[in-house]
Amino acid sequence: MGADAMSGWISRFPSLADVADPLLRSSLSAVRVMELPSGATVFRGGDPCRNYLLVLEGSVRVQKVSESGREILLYRVESGQSCILTTACLLAGEDYAAEAVTETPVRAVAIPLGLFHEAMGASRPFREFVFRAYAERITSLILLVEAVAFGRMDVRLARCLLERAGDGAELNTTHQDLATELGTAREVISRLLKEFERTGLVRLQRGRIILDDSAELGRIASGAGGNTP
Repeated sequence: MGADAMSGWISRFPSLADVADPLLRSSLSAVRVMELPSGATVFRGGDPCRNYLLVLEGSVRVQKVSESGREILLYRVESGQSCILTTACLLAGEDYAAEAVTETPVRAVAIPLGLFHEAMGASRPFREFVFRAYAERITSLILLVEAVAFGRMDVRLARCLLERAGDGAELNTTHQDLATELGTAREVISRLLKEFERTGLVRLQRGRIILDDSAELGRIASGAGGNTP
């Protein structure tokens, strides 16, 4: 990849865009851009880690799957972000311990293992970029562990519904998708959604949830109401 092509994707990462480090610029000019369709597996548990990944466009879901098939969403990697599981595997020389699947069509930069370690060893700006992104994601993972271990599921579900609906009043999703995202069983989510529907907070349709009382859902999401399942 030449300098012109590099300048195109590097603008997605402001902390790298202004770096004048010759080694870093040389290393980055050699990377390749991957294009993956929605639903593609980026890596699986047990796969070796060979590239440092930076997402340019789209969304990648990183999740852990138990032996029984139960899934929990660890985090998403979206435009302008890196995958901290990949970072951890590269630094430790270990294989992946989870899997990643594209949720949308994705364009991503793949920096080969050798170039990653070369830049980490010789370029302070690159090291700072890698560890800053790593630290930010570790914080979010700690919050996830706290929520799964200690959080009330009605609070987490209400918050999830509001976040995924955004400024709208409905979202296209399934009970299983929500259960996977919140790290619980589908039956728990279904029971809570039916209770939300009974009290007039939502309406449930096949593959769709309509929010009828976002204000009350917001109150529950803040921990001010609702019942622990």
